[in-house]
Amino acid sequence: MPYYLLAVIIIILDQVTKWIIVTYMELSESIPIIENFLYITSHRNQGAAFGILQGQMWFFYIVTIIVIIGIVYYMEKEAKYDRLFGTALGLVLGGAIGNFIDRVFRGEVVDFINTYIFTYNFPIFNVADSALCIGVGVLFVKLLSDERKEKAKKEKK
Repeated sequence: MPYYLLAVIIIILDQVTKWIIVTYMELSESIPIIENFLYITSHRNQGAAFGILQGQMWFFYIVTIIVIIGIVYYMEKEAKYDRLFGTALGLVLGGAIGNFIDRVFRGEVVDFINTYIFTYNFPIFNVADSALCIGVGVLFVKLLSDERKEKAKKEKK
């Protein structure tokens, strides 16, 4: 299925970019890409998104395994009938596995995309985080769209 291929592409892109950061940058080193907006900054995170739950690795192992099983189940059961749903699940699966690999083999997640939005220093993130956020956003939009379609069907009856 193409959704598994999407997940594999996300995992490879995520792991290659993290390898480049770990190999060629010192921790906390920052390279400006667009001054006052976008930097590549070598950072490590032992928590979840935005640094919450620092050091709770076993919790992340268990949750990630449950999430991966759930995603694969829905990809096998439902994604073949809905491309948008399958794409969203592929993005979430790739992101979840990308960060899981870091937690298992490094004991922390490598983050490096550092943005400033209107002087707000957004938490540093990575390719896997981006895929997760985009995938969850697409899922949210799809669920809202499905709900509207269902409501419109009921109103026509």
